Amino acid sequence: MTTSLPLLVDDLCCAPLGLDPLDAASSAQLAQAFKALSDPVRLRLLSIIAAAPSGEVCACDLTAPVGKSQPTVSHHLKVLREAGLVTSRKHGTWVHYRAVPEQLAALRQVLAMEMRAGT
Repeated sequence: MTTSLPLLVDDLCCAPLGLDPLDAASSAQLAQAFKALSDPVRLRLLSIIAAAPSGEVCACDLTAPVGKSQPTVSHHLKVLREAGLVTSRKHGTWVHYRAVPEQLAALRQVLAMEMRAGT
């Protein structure tokens, strides 16, 4: 006959993380954002946009820094926009892009959570 004893933290292979796991919707949204950033051109585009002193960058100013054609840059910007990493607004014939601070903060939080769990 076995009796159940309370499980002690010392009995576990690892101490509990004490972190709330992501829900399914948040996981899907963040995975899409991380997937978008897995391309070096998109990562560079986002870094240029996020670092812009005015807070936004015209698409016309993004081709030279990444060394890609305008259609290629537009495609990458579309992926970033669909992932919720940037927003766009039309200004005449040009489109201006701005980073989404809340989405960047969510990505940083997930990365920081992983770093805390690894310590």
